[in-house]
Amino acid sequence: MDYNDQMKNRVKRIEGQLRGILRMMEEDKDCRDVITQLSAARTAIDRTIGVIVSSNLVECVQKAKENGENTEQLVKEAVELLVKSR
Repeated sequence: MDYNDQMKNRVKRIEGQLRGILRMMEEDKDCRDVITQLSAARTAIDRTIGVIVSSNLVECVQKAKENGENTEQLVKEAVELLVKSR
């Protein structure tokens, strides 16, 4: 699978968020603020997982259709990946 620049940029933003959270912890910032930022990072990770799984699914389904294969199993696997990530 090709990971496009949009996907990579999402991960880079998350990386920046995590560095910021670590800095907040080192500066003994309020627990609520740290948790808020951790929650935001988790949401960003969840959305990135969704983007990657959906892009991969589209790519795999297109290839399967070209080869005359059944796509039902591909969809099941994608759903399992999303469920597992939660």
